Amino acid sequence: MEIAQPRDLERYLSLAKRRHGELCRQKRIFNARNRIIGGDTDAWDAQVHDQKIKEATEKARHETFAAEMRQNDKITCILEGQERRDRKSLCKAINDFQQTFQKPETRREFDLSDPLALRKDLPARQSDNDIRNTVSGMQKFMGEDLNFHERKKFQEEQNREWSLQQQRERESARAHQRCAEDLYFKTRLQFDETAKHLQNLESATRKAVCAAVKEFNRNQATESVERKTREKKQEQEDDLAEISNLLRGDLLSENPQQAASSFGPHRVVPDRWKGMTREQLEQIRLVQKQQIQEKLRLREEEWQRDRDWDRQRVQRARSTLLVERQQKRQQRDLRRALDCANLSLAKEQHSQKKYMEEVCTNQPTEGYFTQFNTGSR
Repeated sequence: MEIAQPRDLERYLSLAKRRHGELCRQKRIFNARNRIIGGDTDAWDAQVHDQKIKEATEKARHETFAAEMRQNDKITCILEGQERRDRKSLCKAINDFQQTFQKPETRREFDLSDPLALRKDLPARQSDNDIRNTVSGMQKFMGEDLNFHERKKFQEEQNREWSLQQQRERESARAHQRCAEDLYFKTRLQFDETAKHLQNLESATRKAVCAAVKEFNRNQATESVERKTREKKQEQEDDLAEISNLLRGDLLSENPQQAASSFGPHRVVPDRWKGMTREQLEQIRLVQKQQIQEKLRLREEEWQRDRDWDRQRVQRARSTLLVERQQKRQQRDLRRALDCANLSLAKEQHSQKKYMEEVCTNQPTEGYFTQFNTGSR
């Protein structure tokens, strides 16, 4: 079953309109009683009226399109300006964050590239308890290290503080990134809604924007309080977890959680890792099977879509060919009927003219009018 497209319906409607106009024209021309010699003023008036209506319709349509284009351009300019302002504010927030929380002095390896390292550097050895005296410095030899235990304890404490500081910095950076993304998406949605109703509800939009700004500030304050509470709670939990881990001594146990790395959940400590668990292996196999099935499904959909497009293209070409053949057949029949009608009309006029000439030459004027009136009846 073929589906009628809007373009096909328009073509059929235009053909029917032309056919109806041609039939009306034939009735008007071939009717000997109502036919007049000269031009058809009614048809001309109708054509002029139709042309005026068509021009007025085209003009109104063009004006409508122009108004829509102007409106769309105005909305586009507003959205582009808002997007530029949002991008500028986001870049400014990122720069402020980098200048505030990512200074070069706060890096762990800043002492390796410090331009003032020589000025800050101390002499090779100040005393026997100087912790900077290493083996490679040749300032302190075996038998002279009297603060071994205190130094060992201080190094362990320093490593623990560095680890906690890195965790806090990562949590803070993630929180700021999430806050910036939420702020960006909320602001973008708000300005999109404002741009849609800008022309008809300008005053109402100002009130809505003011209310949204107040609500946004209130939400920001609430989120700030909640974030501080969560950070404080998280810090306490981290402290308790650190104390518990030190007391339980996971480094000497077979707990697989001890292999988790502090650089991310996807990394492990090689000297503590005991291999992947059965659940992890099953999860990997399940994901691989799902990927294979998804790839097969996409291939099947693409093949089915190509097949549907080919079938629709063939059907459309077939329907177009049938319509063209039908139009040619109708035009040929119409031309044949018009030729026959013109031929019969010519014969009729020729016979009437010949009859009139014979009557004028053979009979008087009165008899001519009498016979002409009888023939007309």
